[in-house]
Amino acid sequence: MYDAIIIGAGPAGISASLYLKRANKNVLVLYHGESELEKAHRIENYYGFPNGITGANLYQNGISQAKALGVDVLDSEVLSILMNEKMEFNVKTIGQEYQAKVIILATGNKKLKPNIKGVEEYEGRGISYCAICDGFFYRKKPVVVIGSGNYAISEATELLNVTSDVKILTNGLKMEQDTDIPFDERKIKEVSGEDRISYVLFEDDEKLECKGVFIALGEAGGADFAKKLGIYMEKDLIIVDENMKTTVPGVYAIGNVVGGLLQINKAVYEGAKAALDAIKYINEKR
Repeated sequence: MYDAIIIGAGPAGISASLYLKRANKNVLVLYHGESELEKAHRIENYYGFPNGITGANLYQNGISQAKALGVDVLDSEVLSILMNEKMEFNVKTIGQEYQAKVIILATGNKKLKPNIKGVEEYEGRGISYCAICDGFFYRKKPVVVIGSGNYAISEATELLNVTSDVKILTNGLKMEQDTDIPFDERKIKEVSGEDRISYVLFEDDEKLECKGVFIALGEAGGADFAKKLGIYMEKDLIIVDENMKTTVPGVYAIGNVVGGLLQINKAVYEGAKAALDAIKYINEKR
């Protein structure tokens, strides 16, 4: 079991990992895909780089620094985070599971919405972003999941616990992974109904009846994990206290996922704050 698992390898997550590791904690950093920092052409307002530095170089320098200190850093997509009765956490990735005493969410704000007519209009009336949160309301009813990757498959699998009528809709994309769950790759024109969602309309004008539409584009982000853990949020941002603690003990959130000034300086600072408090929390659990 790890003392702490950090989801995200940007400035916030790596900063937290350095402080935790220097306190002799066993730390795992999980990340997947390109970070926002890597996309930055040049950074000229960060301390210590008078000639500036590319975002990609700063990002890789951070990961190299963490690895050199002994932090485990793995490129692996996280599918879910669950808490057990001992207030410990199980993190499921593709093909592997890890356990930890502390979770630090440093994923950035990744929530994606499809450009499909009706999605925003029917939010809360059949449109959902969390299978484990809302699946219960669709027991034995037909539902669909919009997405094409591992996250969509994971959400659809979760829904199979409450209904056997689940289909994945890729909205024109190729299904990225093999799955036994039925899927349809046609482009979607709109989702609609009367007071609530009752059907999906494809671009060929064929309708698919359903009572719920679950959005699972790309991969799960900090907001998705927070919702499933029952963490208090406002407008897709995770609410934290002055030490970056969420409303669930042992879970911290840092960086863009908590909003505020979207700057590297802030992310690094919040990583340090979260780590210092997490060290106290871990020591008290011994």
